[in-house]
Amino acid sequence: MTEICPKCGLPKELCVCDVLDKETETKIKIYRKKAKYNKVMTVVEGIAPNSLADTTKELKRLLACGGTYKDNHIELQGDHREATKKLLVNLGYKDTGIDVE
Repeated sequence: MTEICPKCGLPKELCVCDVLDKETETKIKIYRKKAKYNKVMTVVEGIAPNSLADTTKELKRLLACGGTYKDNHIELQGDHREATKKLLVNLGYKDTGIDVE
């Protein structure tokens, strides 16, 4: 039996909740911070918690870097601020809602 989406009630194959979540006006903040041993990390905040794992996996794959997600934000190893913004736009997030510092 197919799984049913708890939000919209449609089968998972027909569900468009993820696309609608990306298209809504969310504020995504991308910034850089120093980690242990003067290493640089790129932090992405504002991604919906239900798509955090998939977005992290896709960004790590496309940027060829390590990283993790925790406490409702994504941490990527290295300074990838501009590339992350371009990739998020390609993944379906609105360009106007992404702020790079």
